[in-house]
Amino acid sequence: MNLLPGLCLPMWALSSTSLFPMLEARPESTLPSISSSTLFSKKEQEPTFLFSSEMAAQPPGMPLVPTIQVVHHEDLDRRILIALIVASTLLAAILLFLLWFWVYRMKSSKSSNTESKPNSDVTRERPRKAILDNFNSLKVAGKKGDLVAAVEYQLLEAATNNFLEDNILGEGRHGCVYKARLNEKVLAAVKRMEGGEQDVEREFDNEVKWLTKIQHQNIVSLLGYCTHGETRFLVYEMMHNRSLASQLHGTTHGSGLSWNLRMKISVDVARGLEYLHEHCNPPVVHRDLKSSSVLLDSNFNAKLSDFGLAVNSGIQNKNIKLAGTSGYVAPEYLLEGKLTDKSDVYAFGVILLEILTGRKPVEKMPSGECQSLGTWAMPQLTNRSKLPSIVDPVIRDTMDLKHLYQVAAVAVLCVQQEPSYRPLITDVLHSLIPLVPLELGGSLRVTEPMPLPPR
Repeated sequence: MNLLPGLCLPMWALSSTSLFPMLEARPESTLPSISSSTLFSKKEQEPTFLFSSEMAAQPPGMPLVPTIQVVHHEDLDRRILIALIVASTLLAAILLFLLWFWVYRMKSSKSSNTESKPNSDVTRERPRKAILDNFNSLKVAGKKGDLVAAVEYQLLEAATNNFLEDNILGEGRHGCVYKARLNEKVLAAVKRMEGGEQDVEREFDNEVKWLTKIQHQNIVSLLGYCTHGETRFLVYEMMHNRSLASQLHGTTHGSGLSWNLRMKISVDVARGLEYLHEHCNPPVVHRDLKSSSVLLDSNFNAKLSDFGLAVNSGIQNKNIKLAGTSGYVAPEYLLEGKLTDKSDVYAFGVILLEILTGRKPVEKMPSGECQSLGTWAMPQLTNRSKLPSIVDPVIRDTMDLKHLYQVAAVAVLCVQQEPSYRPLITDVLHSLIPLVPLELGGSLRVTEPMPLPPR
């Protein structure tokens, strides 16, 4: 405690100065010298005679009437010893008092912190607004190594209205994603991961680890996490336009996405992947890139999510356990277990085909067999006369054919069976930026007015 040494020093100085008058009472210059024989004599010491100042002040010729002051050395030593004992006792008492005061303050502080943490029964009785207001004081996944906030389960329960079915935004491998209202202005998305399997625990820990480290405009922000029994929760920033998959394959069937918006989303996804592959140290392979893991905010800015399967790129990932989503898994990873950053490039190529055609990555044939989008589209992508016919009807004839041919060429390269034939994601990004208008983050200058994105 910093207060203790600061108070002890003045107290010691005060007790020491009180001894000075006593010490000054012991004459030094007038004491006779003591020989060694006298020092070790068993006889009682003779008293010392001191002439007072009155004697020196008498006028000459007057008989001297000396005023003799008798001081015994034993009495003087005894008084000094008593003074030292009193001062030491006083100092010890002060130190004990300060120590007791410090212990008392520490116990009081711990007691107040314990009382400030409500138990589950009390928390359930608190008003919904009071619980949600606590979120404002939480530290989110931040910069300079700040950890992601641990959120109370009762807060999530109140924010999702007890995980009401009407608040479901989508479904994942291990559970649903809910809309959560943290306060009157702030919305969030809460992913609920059910079950106590090792896969759930591992993916939960992995996502918290990566999203705590990674900060990028095209990667979703993690606001907090919660563990409640065997259920895990992840709290993300709210993405009002949900996922790319819901936009393309949901009830609107891609009607809300113009050609320019689709190109903007493609560039955003490529930028997020470039950050993982080129700017993270060591590089990161997403391993589960798909249209449902591409989230869209209110301005259709795309951000990558679902980092539960992400791993560091390197030699150790040449033979790694197979994981991912059907239709997006690269052939070399599916057949040989070899995983590299080119595996993410393959998945990006499939997403680009989804954006271009509006079709799902895997579709059932009339015969009952499943066919991948890449297998179906490849013969037509390389044929300029057939290419316009496979474009999503929502955007057909709304783009420059040169731009369409360039996007098709990039998609063909990305979904090559041989990974060495696929381009780096940086090259893909540089090929797509010129197709996106300046207003949407690209380098294309558009002469006609841009259509406003639907709300």
